[in-house]
Amino acid sequence: MDYKKIIKKSEIRKKILDTLSFIPDVPMLKLQYYIKQGHKLNLKTPQLYTEKLQWYKLYYNNLLLIKCVDKYDVREYVKSKGLQSILNKCYGVFDHADEIDFDSLPTSFVIKDTLGGGSRGVLIIQDKKRCDKNFLLRQMNYWTNQSSKRRNFGREWPYYSGKKHRIMVEKYLESDPAEGGLIDYKFFCFNGEPKYLYVIADREIGRNAGIGIFNIKFERLPYDRADERPLEREVSKPKNYELMVNISRQLSRDFPHARIDLYNIAGKIFFSEITFYPGSGYMQFSPCDFDRILGEEFMLPPRLK
Repeated sequence: MDYKKIIKKSEIRKKILDTLSFIPDVPMLKLQYYIKQGHKLNLKTPQLYTEKLQWYKLYYNNLLLIKCVDKYDVREYVKSKGLQSILNKCYGVFDHADEIDFDSLPTSFVIKDTLGGGSRGVLIIQDKKRCDKNFLLRQMNYWTNQSSKRRNFGREWPYYSGKKHRIMVEKYLESDPAEGGLIDYKFFCFNGEPKYLYVIADREIGRNAGIGIFNIKFERLPYDRADERPLEREVSKPKNYELMVNISRQLSRDFPHARIDLYNIAGKIFFSEITFYPGSGYMQFSPCDFDRILGEEFMLPPRLK
């Protein structure tokens, strides 16, 4: 069931979630999981990847996650691993939108909510002279006015641990649309070992990007995201692919599970983000047995909560 098709307006969905915020995490996750996945959530003996992600939210309370989900603070973590060379240029981080000096920024740049998820937390500015500054200010003020303790949809606790939503401005990474645009390489790592990855290309306004699922040898697998558009183009294995794999190892080894997201532009590797709950654990695969295959790699740690 796709609740977004039933309740199309995001404002209404948000009000409903706010109304239900009093519900404790376990029953709320069970309800959401059943609505999204169509079957009951097994938390006692989880087997599926999507089930284990729900367990991970509830019982792995490692405080390092708070730093790593923040798009600005994670830069310090990346530097601590000796990988500062893969960080994109940051023009600044701000508590309020009115602190930003737009005149000092280049023609193109990217604005991010430091605690935002997905496309909702990103504004891509390709030509600041042609953008609607009032719209940008409204969106950034919406980000920074969010409660730092309001539980989010997926009950992902590091995002509402009390840290404030801030605004980060980064360099715009140029890419060639004819080559698939800015291609994402998202490595699924378990206990510091990358096992699978998404390759995501052909992002278009108003249309989902294409997602392909690969093994760590960079071989396309016969699985897709059932809730996303399949990758249609052939994406060549980057020449420095093994370096990307090694970077993923270094950035994930402190966690039972982390997805390490990287870009590779003309042989230059850039860090994107670390994700601990991909799709909030509500993605669907086709065929569905890939959910179990990923789950077999995910060895749950002792409970930390």
